[in-house]
Amino acid sequence: MNTERRTRSGPGLRLQILLALAGVILFAYFPLFFAIAQVTRGTSLAYREDAARSLGRAVAAHVADTHRTDASALERTIASHVGEGGALAVAVFGPDGEPIARQGHELSTLRAPSRPYQEAATRTMAASGRVIDVILASDGGTAVLVRVHAEDDPGRTAQLVRGIALYMFVFALGLLVFAYIALTRAIVRPIEELGRAADRVASGGRDLDLPSAGAREIAELGSSVRSMTARLLKEEQALRAKVDELTATTKRLSETREQLEGSERMASIGRLAAGVAHEIGNPIAAIMGMHDLIEDAETSDDVRADFLKRMRKETERIHVVVRDLLDYARPEDGLMSVRAVASVSEIADDALSLLRPQRDFKSIDVRVEMEPNLRVRLSPQRLTQVLLNLLLNAGAALSSSNREQRTIVLRARSAGDAKVRIEVEDNGPGVGEDIAPRIFDPFVTTKDVGAGTGLGLAVCRGIIEGASGRLFVDTEHSAGARFVVELPSA
Repeated sequence: MNTERRTRSGPGLRLQILLALAGVILFAYFPLFFAIAQVTRGTSLAYREDAARSLGRAVAAHVADTHRTDASALERTIASHVGEGGALAVAVFGPDGEPIARQGHELSTLRAPSRPYQEAATRTMAASGRVIDVILASDGGTAVLVRVHAEDDPGRTAQLVRGIALYMFVFALGLLVFAYIALTRAIVRPIEELGRAADRVASGGRDLDLPSAGAREIAELGSSVRSMTARLLKEEQALRAKVDELTATTKRLSETREQLEGSERMASIGRLAAGVAHEIGNPIAAIMGMHDLIEDAETSDDVRADFLKRMRKETERIHVVVRDLLDYARPEDGLMSVRAVASVSEIADDALSLLRPQRDFKSIDVRVEMEPNLRVRLSPQRLTQVLLNLLLNAGAALSSSNREQRTIVLRARSAGDAKVRIEVEDNGPGVGEDIAPRIFDPFVTTKDVGAGTGLGLAVCRGIIEGASGRLFVDTEHSAGARFVVELPSA
């Protein structure tokens, strides 16, 4: 059993699962990545603000202590805290809200805190960005205001976010690689091995070599495939045995059919024997009489020569009758019977030449109405057998009829659809309604016991149907019987 493996184009199971898993990871990681980035930025900003408040409080406390203990060193102390890595600006305000000392950037935007002075930390926006103003009230009704930069460092935050993105990418890639390996070992490879094993069985192998590894479901699928394969192989063996049996039966039926056709042909020859004997008997009697006359001494030479010519003519007549009968009785070649083509007009002449010596046909008017050059796909011997059987049946029906005018019409014409229609029609009693449905069944006959076997029409129908044709009774014809043969045209 040879089968062609049909494959569908498209991604395989492994790739489809990996693509689905990659989609899930992408769908889950992108929102998570943005959430983590936002949280990171927020945390970094909060940390920066806390650090700025702490720095502002420390600077304010130091400036306040310096102002309280050593006022002359206040400017130096303020200057030491203003600059890179320190405060943006530092100012000391007196009880009246006027600045006592101040240094740094953006001094024009510094405003004295509202009185009474209280400790506070205010977030605001300045020209340099986000800042925090830390206010610390000191003894003597003064206040120290320290402005500290609170803006997040974008470079540091971006580096942290890139690190998180790289970690998530590496983790996702590792997850996909792990999934690829796991799918290959647990699902894809066992399924591929199972498919190759099934292909080997489909190509004629008798054993199903199933994979030993794989998931439990794959093992159960393999077991089911094994059971199915065993059942299919068993059914295949049973089917092969049935086919062999049918082949042998068909051969026996063909042989039986050939035997039936041969038997029916011999039966037809037997039915022709009486007419042939009569046809041969008359010339033989004439030959014997002329032979006696030739031996007479008183017979002249001219009369002897005339008798010899007549004896030769009668001998040729006997030869023609015997030759036609032998040609009909000769078995046909099987190959030629399949490929042979028969001329309808020639076969009709041969059949009628065999029937003319019959006593029953001496009183029957046989008319032939035939289109020229009609050829059918059937061997000449089989077509002769069919026509001869139908004509003999028509003659037998007319012999039992009391009609004065007994007529048989042999008609042939083209019927369209590459068919040739041959009709054998008689004006006898016709086919009775009780026997018409069974007329082609074996051993069904209207003749007396011993006059026929009832196989003629059945064999003829088998011959015609074997040539993809039809043989039936024309029920529309009421004045006698009309049998119709339809054969493929050659």
